[in-house]
Amino acid sequence: MKESQQSYTVKEATIKLMQFCAYRDRCHKEVEEKLREMNMIPAAQEQIIMELMQENFLNEERFARSFVRGKFRIKKWGKIKIKQELKFREISAPIIKIALTEIDEQKYIATIYEVAEKKLKLLKEPDKFKKKRKLADFLLRKGYESNLVYEVANELLE
Repeated sequence: MKESQQSYTVKEATIKLMQFCAYRDRCHKEVEEKLREMNMIPAAQEQIIMELMQENFLNEERFARSFVRGKFRIKKWGKIKIKQELKFREISAPIIKIALTEIDEQKYIATIYEVAEKKLKLLKEPDKFKKKRKLADFLLRKGYESNLVYEVANELLE
């Protein structure tokens, strides 16, 4: 069963997208997808995106910074995973670099230890080397740098 497609005027679409962006920071890619879902023509999409940027509803750097803070603080992701996610969202390399400055280096180190210790308590592996491997794999999937991962794994399993 096909839904009837609602059509929007540029003004209605702009208001709807202002609400969409006000709810939480969005990247250009999310806004473009939303506009495509609304069946807006490319010229209207461009006009709406320009207006959202002028009114500061759409700010790529602000989005990237809040994304980095959130994923690090709440999901405890490492810098590699955060960087990959931002690239996936088509954020430019200079903005990613700026956004990653939101992570305090001491908190970053403290967090990888916290995540590693929590995971170690859950690992029921009797073999020390297999346990170290499982811990390292877990931390790498979380997006932490390999040199840091092995340093932490070795230190915690000595």
